[in-house]
Amino acid sequence: MTTKQQNTGSLHAISLSGGKDSTAMVLLMIERGMPIDCVISADTGMEFPEMYAHLKKLDDHLFRERGIHITTLRHPRGFEWLMFEEKKQKPRSLENRARLGITPYGNGWPGIRVRWCTGELKTHLINKEVNRLKQEKNAIHYVGIAADEAWRCKNDRYPLVEWGITEAQALRICYDRGFDFGGLYEIYHRASCWCCPFQRMDELRKLRQHHPELWTRLMELDNRARQQFGPGPLGQFKSNWSVARLEERFAGEERASGT
Repeated sequence: MTTKQQNTGSLHAISLSGGKDSTAMVLLMIERGMPIDCVISADTGMEFPEMYAHLKKLDDHLFRERGIHITTLRHPRGFEWLMFEEKKQKPRSLENRARLGITPYGNGWPGIRVRWCTGELKTHLINKEVNRLKQEKNAIHYVGIAADEAWRCKNDRYPLVEWGITEAQALRICYDRGFDFGGLYEIYHRASCWCCPFQRMDELRKLRQHHPELWTRLMELDNRARQQFGPGPLGQFKSNWSVARLEERFAGEERASGT
């Protein structure tokens, strides 16, 4: 237990996504001398390589300044196991799949109604650990939500909202301190998982252009999903779009533009 924890009677726990807002919060909390006892992050296994490099750099900074490392949580099986191999248990789900002729294994591509990726790989892991710390250590939980998304706040602490710092300002704070995310925010609107089916069409176009190795992996995942689940929602990357069709579309656009 740290001296500051002893003085306040609470453990100070930060949730870190790794994006601009939570990173800016960590950097400012360090600079302003605020107590930090643990920083918790969930690794989906599907982050951009640049994001992993960023998290390593932030972890080094945190250790230099406060003598602690980021605590990284991971699902014991991971994204691909959840997508293709997890056995469905609920009778209703099994009945529906049998009626549709779909395998009882795997969740398929995440959908608007069932975003199992966020739940299983991020939210559930973070919430479980934070709730444990609140119960056992009387933890105060800090979350990196910017002032222009204050409507998302609940019952935790939101330093960026308290300080009136917007998303744009949070990114500038990171840049000014040498944390540039390997250029991710110069390319993409958000630096979330590279395989996310909720990405905008232009984000996917950029993924193909700037991260061709990840685009190839995305096509492989989609081909496997369509083979396993068929053309329905579980096997379709986006509504009316497989990754193979997107490849045809983007390649056609390049040919038409002469690039």
